[in-house]
Amino acid sequence: MRRSDREVKDFDGIIRIMEKCDVCRIALNNNGYPYILPLNFGMKVDNNIVELYFHGANEGMKYDLIQNDNRASFEMDCEHRLVTELERGSCTMEYESVIGKGYIEILPEEEKYDALCILMKHYHQETFPFNKSVMPHTTVFKLVVKNMTGKVRMKRNDK
Repeated sequence: MRRSDREVKDFDGIIRIMEKCDVCRIALNNNGYPYILPLNFGMKVDNNIVELYFHGANEGMKYDLIQNDNRASFEMDCEHRLVTELERGSCTMEYESVIGKGYIEILPEEEKYDALCILMKHYHQETFPFNKSVMPHTTVFKLVVKNMTGKVRMKRNDK
C-alpha cells in the first residue's frame, strides 16, 4: 500500500469496516479481463478466518466463470464524504475500504439455509424470517478470504 499511514493493520479494525459496508464487489477472471459484480453479502468470522456469503439466481455468467477459475478479488467501501476547502481550492473524499482475495465455493443445498441466515443478519439486527420457498431457485456461494487489507482516509483539520 502506497500510503501506509492510511492502512488499517488491525484485524478487528478491518472487520469493523466490513460490518459497515452494504455492498461487496467481487471480480472474477473473464478470459483475462475482470468481471466485476456488486453484490449484497453476509460475513462470518471464526478464528480470524473470514467467509463472505452471496446469493443469486441459479443461472448466470458468474457461475460459468467460477467453474473455470474460482479465484476472486473483492472490494467494499463505506463512510463516503466529500470534503471541500474553498479557500484552498481543494477537495478530497473521506472513505473506509477493504480489498482482498480468496476462493469461491458454491454451497450445497444442505448449507444454503445457514448461509442465507448469515447474509440476512448483515442487513437486519434480529432474525429475519425470509421465505424459504425461494431457496430452490437460489444459488448460494461463499468467498473464503485468503488475505485482505483495510484503508481509511479521513481528512485532518490541519490549517
